[in-house]
Amino acid sequence: MSQKYEKLKTLLKELFQLDQPDLDFGLYRIMHAKSAEITQFLDVDLLPQVKQAFGLYKTADKAELEKELAKAIEQAVSLGADPESLPKVKELRSKLANEAVDVSALESEVYDHLFSFFRRYYSDGDFLAKRVYKPGVYAIPYEGEEVTLYWANRDQYYIKTSEYLRDYAFRLRPNDPPNPMRVHFRLVDAVEGEHGNVKAAEGKERVFILAASGESGHDFLTIQAGEQGPELSIGFQYRPSTLADWSDDVRDGKTKPPTQKDLVADATNQILAISDPNLNVWIAELSRPHIPTSGDVSDGSSLQAHLRRYVARNTFDYFVHKDLGGFLRREMDFYIKNEVMHLDDIQDESAARVEQYLSKIKVLRRIAEKIITFLAQLEDFQKKIWLKKKFVVETNYCITLDRIPTEFYPEIAANEAQREEWISLLAIDKIEGDLVTIGYSVPLTTEFLKACPGLSIDSAHFSSDFLARLISSFNSLDEQTDQLLIHSNNFQATKLIMSRYKGQINTVYNDPPYNTEASEILYKNGYRNSSWCSLLETVTESCYSLLSEKGILCTTIDDQQVTELTMIIREIFGDDEMLGTVAVRSNPSGRITLRGLAQCHEYAIFSSKSKIGSLQKLPRTAEQQERFDEEDEEGSFEWRNFRRDGSSSTRRDRPKQFFPIFSTEEVVRIPQVQWDEGKAEYKILEQPIANESVVWPVDSDGIDRCWRWGIDTARNRVSQLAVRRNPQGLKQIYNKYRPNAEGVLPLTIWSDKKYSATEYGTGVLKNLFGGRTPFDFPKSLYATRDALHVASIGKSGVALDCFAGSGTTAHAVISLNREDGGKRRNILIEMGAHFDTVLLPRIKKVVYSPDWRDGVPTSQASGISQIIKYVRLESYEDALNNLQTRLTKTQQLLLNEADSKKAGGLKEQYMLSYMLDVETRGSQSLLNIRAFQDPTAYKLLVKRAGSDESRETNVDLLETFNWLVGLTVEHISAPMIFSANLEHDTEKRLRVKGRIKQDDSGPWWFRTVTGTAPDGRQTLVIWRKLTGDPEKDNLVLDEWFTKQGYSTKDFEFQLIYVNGDNNLENLKAPNDTWKVRLIEEDFHRLMFDTEGI
Repeated sequence: MSQKYEKLKTLLKELFQLDQPDLDFGLYRIMHAKSAEITQFLDVDLLPQVKQAFGLYKTADKAELEKELAKAIEQAVSLGADPESLPKVKELRSKLANEAVDVSALESEVYDHLFSFFRRYYSDGDFLAKRVYKPGVYAIPYEGEEVTLYWANRDQYYIKTSEYLRDYAFRLRPNDPPNPMRVHFRLVDAVEGEHGNVKAAEGKERVFILAASGESGHDFLTIQAGEQGPELSIGFQYRPSTLADWSDDVRDGKTKPPTQKDLVADATNQILAISDPNLNVWIAELSRPHIPTSGDVSDGSSLQAHLRRYVARNTFDYFVHKDLGGFLRREMDFYIKNEVMHLDDIQDESAARVEQYLSKIKVLRRIAEKIITFLAQLEDFQKKIWLKKKFVVETNYCITLDRIPTEFYPEIAANEAQREEWISLLAIDKIEGDLVTIGYSVPLTTEFLKACPGLSIDSAHFSSDFLARLISSFNSLDEQTDQLLIHSNNFQATKLIMSRYKGQINTVYNDPPYNTEASEILYKNGYRNSSWCSLLETVTESCYSLLSEKGILCTTIDDQQVTELTMIIREIFGDDEMLGTVAVRSNPSGRITLRGLAQCHEYAIFSSKSKIGSLQKLPRTAEQQERFDEEDEEGSFEWRNFRRDGSSSTRRDRPKQFFPIFSTEEVVRIPQVQWDEGKAEYKILEQPIANESVVWPVDSDGIDRCWRWGIDTARNRVSQLAVRRNPQGLKQIYNKYRPNAEGVLPLTIWSDKKYSATEYGTGVLKNLFGGRTPFDFPKSLYATRDALHVASIGKSGVALDCFAGSGTTAHAVISLNREDGGKRRNILIEMGAHFDTVLLPRIKKVVYSPDWRDGVPTSQASGISQIIKYVRLESYEDALNNLQTRLTKTQQLLLNEADSKKAGGLKEQYMLSYMLDVETRGSQSLLNIRAFQDPTAYKLLVKRAGSDESRETNVDLLETFNWLVGLTVEHISAPMIFSANLEHDTEKRLRVKGRIKQDDSGPWWFRTVTGTAPDGRQTLVIWRKLTGDPEKDNLVLDEWFTKQGYSTKDFEFQLIYVNGDNNLENLKAPNDTWKVRLIEEDFHRLMFDTEGI
């Protein structure tokens, strides 16, 4: 085969994700499992079609004609004849001149064009949506807007949801729980050379470089104490490489810095060459051959394999194209027209040559279409995984003791894990008893719990049985839940809650990463700003859908991306709904930049869902309140000149507010007047009485102004007016001006010291967590409070924060509720590991007490009653890692049939379009319906945050389904278990003998959820365990259904969901209108529904 053929094949293996055998995760693992089949398909079925397509030119093949001509000449010479005089030679020369086809050249051209076309769009695991106009010039879609915003990968989803960059971990001995030998790759020096908002030099790609070796020669290695014994930490820097990063033994003669591949090899060599008694056992384990998930022993060491994987996770897979097939097909058409088909090449050619030319284009297009179809299958499959609603893999509650029935107190008091958490977070061991106060003791007493209603339990410390019984004690569960915390990527979280909260959120407060060095997102080299734009666009679109018609979005940002963010919001919300931008003085001392200015502000951009949304006024500050220094029976006020000033204050502006006022030194009255339409003025119908003078709203310059009120209002509120003389002795009318109960209009500059993130963000966290700062750059609590207030959260609204961070928004909502007794609720979304280390502990702390110092509450009597629900979702990586491929024998036989293997046959269509969907069907992450037989035992392998370790975890199907159907939950029952004696009647029909009985060891398990569907229908969800005998299962279901009273005519539900085939519909009375649906059917439909995405 030609060199161009081999080059194309190598590229296709890269495109088809077959060139990274060490990457045994996600879709790479699936593709490697199919590697032999796909490679065979490329070599035997697909690419040979190019040669076959040109087979019709075999009789005119230039190479064959040249061979035949040489043979004819040789024969003529051997006979002593003149070759050029022979008819055969003349005929062959004529064919060579006029009809010969260089088939090899045609094939090579097709291979070359295919390579050139696909190479330009692919880079390190991602297709980049560059619309090529001509070499070096790109086109962007434009629909005639006056101004538009576009970025390099706008047609793609940003999918980098993991935190491998900061901390990647693996176990050298995964099957040795007492000593797993855990290893961490940690980033110790991020992006050296970048400061503030100054970007790294263009073209300098960041790479992973082993940290400095230091005096020991291996300072990059440290042994630390972990949860399960010692752990080895290996430090890396993430920055552009330099010549100095070459190792000493190979640096001489190098003219370019090392690549990532070079650095991985160097790091492997340096680490494995270490000889240190304290590290030898670690080095020995790291040196062992790596065994991937396939079970085959690889050529490289365990260290090398994990280093390659670590690098790959932060280099590949940043984007999934929204429509790769459509994009590539449009680009191929453009490519053929611009770079293949040139009219000048065929204008003067013979018909035969034109036919060859067009045949080349047809072959190119046909093979390209097949490659595009396969690539689209890969990308669309990943898009399917990204867009599917994710499983809930954990549901827990934090509930204050005042909400918990006292019958649970003995179990709570006996729970050691809960007691230890209360000591660690809330310092309850410092509560001393006296004649009035019940003190701390070991074990805890129920009396102590009753005396501390602000303590909140975390159900993670209790059994699932305890949680089920506890939750069943609540009615109106969703309504009573104050905070919802979701540990997940914000795209996945907002899509899961969409059915439940669409159009119901009052306020969204988003504080995204600012994309500076201090808070940048993971991004592909060269795509920092475009990655950020894709992330913010999808989040902002979700927020728009979740907001109510009066809802307000507030998004904070600094100068780095304020232009792009403003345009993204403007495009989604519309120009008319941009309410304004506030500059917040968040860093009074200023942050030093290399441009000569100390940046001390950030921005808060406010926008509304519709025209009926509006910003609210801020409460007056104490300083503003001091102006109102007089008081009467109606409250505080200040005297203000009744004559209007400023804009719209002249007689011409408001002629009906230009009228006389009669006054003595003490009394003010409004005379009788009559409006004269012709003169547009009042005619005075009475004269002043003794000691009265007439006062007009005329200023010191003699300009006719107007009063603040109309004449009727002034007459009705004359008691609010008084006469005073100005310094010149002239009478002036004043009115009592009272502070507006709604407050004052917010200014576009917030400069109060309370907005300082250092004092009221970092400082608050230090007080909460005992002097340490567990989170970088937290927001000022008061800036967040005021933003929520201005953004119309009211006293009972629902706020959403898609970038919850350290939990400042939750703290602000709790603070507002504690202050005014409001019932505001909150939804927080956060994907980072600090969900567990900062966010959740902070909320537990501020629920217990508003005041903290050095990690200890200064008051514990001010706890606030709360129910906090927190859930964790399956991640995109989890969904990929739980895929399994399976091809039945019947399917395999069908694909191996001779007709199936023909070009364009069943096998080709299957490989190009259906392979991934068919063979992964039934994987746990793609919904394994068979596993619904036991709703409590549906399992996924779930990766721990910041780690490469996965653990088998029970999926919460009940909670997941509630979100999928958008159920507003009223009540969740505790599980009910039954046994039954069954017998056959005289007609051999199975029936229950007697009645079913509650029996903890029985085989029939039921659990119900009641609530309201988004369309208002009262809904009952019945979950049950199936025994495998449908007749028995459905008989017991019918008996149980009747026993619960669900079959009476007073039945309140309009919709019933049940898992497993059933015949509940048979229990309906003639006039009943309720409907029964299979959980499995709606679960699948809603999980993969992409409407509106």
